Amino acid sequence: MKTVIEIIEEISLGEDSSRQFKERFDKAPKLADEMCAFSNSNGGIIYVGVNDDNKIVGLDTEDLKRLNQWVGSAANELVRPSIYPITQSIKVEEKTVLLIHVPAGPSKPYCTSEGFYYVKSGSDKRKASPQELLRLFQESGQINLDETLTSASPKDIDLPKFYTFFEKFFEREISTTGLSLEQILTNMNLSSEGKLTLGGLLLFGNNVEVVKPYCMIRAVAYAGNDIGDDVYIDKRDCTGNISEQFTAAMSFLKNNLHRIQSGTSFNSPPLLEIDEKALEEVVVNALLHRDYSKNAVIRVLIFKDIIEVISPGSLPNHLNVENIINGNSVVRNPVIVSYATKMLPYTGIGSGIRRILNTEPETIFRDDKSGEQFTTILKRKRIK
Repeated sequence: MKTVIEIIEEISLGEDSSRQFKERFDKAPKLADEMCAFSNSNGGIIYVGVNDDNKIVGLDTEDLKRLNQWVGSAANELVRPSIYPITQSIKVEEKTVLLIHVPAGPSKPYCTSEGFYYVKSGSDKRKASPQELLRLFQESGQINLDETLTSASPKDIDLPKFYTFFEKFFEREISTTGLSLEQILTNMNLSSEGKLTLGGLLLFGNNVEVVKPYCMIRAVAYAGNDIGDDVYIDKRDCTGNISEQFTAAMSFLKNNLHRIQSGTSFNSPPLLEIDEKALEEVVVNALLHRDYSKNAVIRVLIFKDIIEVISPGSLPNHLNVENIINGNSVVRNPVIVSYATKMLPYTGIGSGIRRILNTEPETIFRDDKSGEQFTTILKRKRIK
């Protein structure tokens, strides 16, 4: 609960994505709309009795009674599934303000009784876009994005690659199954209704970037430390299926990083300035765990002092950086991840972050919830 001092300070800061000021509500459905938006976003507080000019106007006894009734009925009847806000009545500057604490919902997405899905957009609310709604369903575990259908068909499969993978993964030749290619792809959740799933396209498709132009890695090497520099040393779009993107990104990194003599002998083999296994983990994590509902590419940026790998989508559900360092994980793309162990240097047991820190302990992980991206920062070695 907020103290009077905290409330005064919060009001002075104005509205943002976690604070909404309302002088009053004249209808319960309008209150439900606001609570729905907070539940579908990161939660927040509705301050009732505060106007748009950040002035406390207060509520009378009848206002408070009516609003508390509306909060309960709206939370149970006008938002689906039900939500559980907490109300707090408090005297501020001799005037009564009602705070409605709305937590981020664990069962997203939430909609109003009229069937509208609202999300927060800065200090305002708006109807969720189709992509945002898909992401909300994905967060709740009601849909896996990599099982959604694309415009590609089984004819767009890289057959030699798929046959080789199948024999390695299942330890049998594909001809012994007695099934058609389309049936096998369907059984593996790589195809449905004559279309490739997103997982099927990304794992085994030809011309991935034609169907999904944002499903690639954009790599740039700069001479300095400013992403705004007009001059770059090297630039490459790493396209193709996931394994091809991984190979191209690793090649770009190795071509643009220094190699350092590993011992005192002149003949000692040179090693990459950043541990190669750590680089592999970072690139693999970006490919397997990114949010593919976002129309954004993975970015691999090499600067003078650091490397940044920026993956679309913040950590899913309620994961934070501390969680993943301790080995906790939530699989965002289960179809892709389930087959990745035979295609990429990936174990799938949640130990990748620890392995990065074991060899590159100065690595920084940043989870940007508002910007919806996850960044890994690796420090480069200075060459004397």
